[in-house]
Amino acid sequence: MTLEEGRRVRLAEDLGIGEAVAGEPGAVVGFLALAAGTEGIVERVDGELPQRTEVREYQRLKALFEDYGHTMPVASRERLEAQLAELEPEWTAYLEQGQRVTVRVRLDNGFVLDGAHQDVLTAL
Repeated sequence: MTLEEGRRVRLAEDLGIGEAVAGEPGAVVGFLALAAGTEGIVERVDGELPQRTEVREYQRLKALFEDYGHTMPVASRERLEAQLAELEPEWTAYLEQGQRVTVRVRLDNGFVLDGAHQDVLTAL
């Protein structure tokens, strides 16, 4: 799902926002939760979420293998192929997932949810 500015969305799951503190440090007075089903409008699409370490490592090793694999000693090439095979599931999952972004949403109840992962929202 691609989220765009101005598009209506709905929270797909309950979100716990954090603890409200009053007066003394550590004096918790409550917890805010936004209920699944709360609707709002996307105000801003911030950009793609950072890739996981395993995905970046797969890309690095794959580039190394494609550029220099043919010149490597057999043992080094086999070790590199084994590392790539180990990281392949992470890479496949990343490709299936598609681009993941964070957004700023102004909810109908007046709250603003900023930096929300697109995974917790559904487009209407």
